[in-house]
Amino acid sequence: MPKVHLLDTVSGNIRSLVNAIEKVGFQVEWIKKPSDFKDAERVIFPGVGHFGHCLTEIRKGGFEQPLKDYIASGKPFMGICVGMQALFEGSEENESVVGLGIIPGKLKLFNSEAKSVPHIGWNNAATRSMQNESLYGLTPHNKYYYIHSYARPADIQALEGWDLATAIYGEEEFVGAVSKGSILATQFHPEKSGKAGLRVLEAFLKQERLSPLTGIATKIDEKAGAGGLTRRVIACLDVRANDAGDLVVTKGDQYDVREKSEGGGVRNLGKPVEMAKKYFEDGADEITFLNITSFRNCPLEDLPMLDVLRLTSETVFVPLTIGGGIRDVVDADGTKRSAVEVATLYFKSGADKVSIGSDAVTAAEEYYARGKVLSGTTAIEGISKAYGNQAVVVSIDPKRIYVSSAESTTHNTIKTAFPGPNGEEYCWYQCTIKGGREGRDIDVVQLVTAVEAMGAGEILLNCIDKDGTNSGFDLELIDAVKAAIKIPVIASSGAGNPTHFQEVFEKTTTDAALGAGMFHRSEYTVKQVKDYLAKEGLIVRDTGCE
Repeated sequence: MPKVHLLDTVSGNIRSLVNAIEKVGFQVEWIKKPSDFKDAERVIFPGVGHFGHCLTEIRKGGFEQPLKDYIASGKPFMGICVGMQALFEGSEENESVVGLGIIPGKLKLFNSEAKSVPHIGWNNAATRSMQNESLYGLTPHNKYYYIHSYARPADIQALEGWDLATAIYGEEEFVGAVSKGSILATQFHPEKSGKAGLRVLEAFLKQERLSPLTGIATKIDEKAGAGGLTRRVIACLDVRANDAGDLVVTKGDQYDVREKSEGGGVRNLGKPVEMAKKYFEDGADEITFLNITSFRNCPLEDLPMLDVLRLTSETVFVPLTIGGGIRDVVDADGTKRSAVEVATLYFKSGADKVSIGSDAVTAAEEYYARGKVLSGTTAIEGISKAYGNQAVVVSIDPKRIYVSSAESTTHNTIKTAFPGPNGEEYCWYQCTIKGGREGRDIDVVQLVTAVEAMGAGEILLNCIDKDGTNSGFDLELIDAVKAAIKIPVIASSGAGNPTHFQEVFEKTTTDAALGAGMFHRSEYTVKQVKDYLAKEGLIVRDTGCE
């Protein structure tokens, strides 16, 4: 089996890249010391996280000059995400750290005035210097998975001599991929871009630089309506141990996961690894696992969800998020383990993002108690500093508290179109902890504002009132949160049919929408939802074209 060498600087989820490389028929070896470059015939430099941290680690390990020498030799080299960004001259993310300077230009922070930042989701990588040929397997009709806040603007003249593939986010066109000779660098993650991404990875490894565009690929004009960020449809799997101790996918009605019938056992809707694979094959843009079981007496490295992630990442090539238990812990042997260490275990097992729930509420309460001063010690701050804010999701479980007037509470209220039981026209959204069992004196606007300041990169916005009702998303809640923050929001709770997804995408500015029970019970498939959205004129990733 042919080999490829990976240069890793503790950059998050490398397991998925290794699985993808093996999937297309190559074996991975690691560059552990500078001298290893001399034996390498193909090198991939992946990266997730912070530009400055990545380059600092490269220089600290003595890799900078050997890496430059390897690239100059003309042997195949691929940089992914921060691995691509490092090739440029610098980045606004850290002005004091210079890049490798192999590609001219500097990365700039996306403008967040009219769109969410980070840029998270599926977008194009359409070649600009060739019309009838595919560059390393890239095609203009396919979508690829991006997750970043900084990008190189698509200045074709300044990048003369380089072949570019670009994407458009809002009003900004940026470099999605760049190539010269045997160099390929992608801002997107091919290992997380489904079959289309695997094709890019395989073309690079086999050095199939140019190939003719055929079929549908020749008919798509990316700038004439097919381009831009898609609407993300996410499948969520609540995972817990049933009464026999087996891990199952379950779903609650307003957070109650036990059957109403005699016996009241945990509702069992399937096995997590099998269901995740099914949703990937059906076109889900992301898979989210929410671990709702506490494994208090289990050694950290033996946590069952680590195996779920490892097995899932072998066959699922879209982003995976894991929630539950991402906090400072005391291991079974008495060793104190930080939230960053816990997150690292999940990243190494195949997760791309970690989700923090109740602990985020506690951290926000303490943030306000200090007068809106960051402590630097929260799980959100630690993980975002190590892996970038795009790796940290905060999952929120709010519920409506009705009041007679906006003046009757100190909390952020809305005037609702759905009056309370006593005709109340106002409400605020109380944040809860412990799976919705305990309400706290903090509202959803306060919480999302605080966690954004701490470094969260995305909000998973649940709603206890809507959970399990199949009545559609709480649009008023989504509007209130989107108005308060710049980071992306995933709408959750209440989806019962495809029209609910259309409604939330057309009537709010949500960045993604999540479904659970309607998929688990096979009432609708992910494909049916996406086909319906496409028929209604919304841009979605069409896995049938991959």
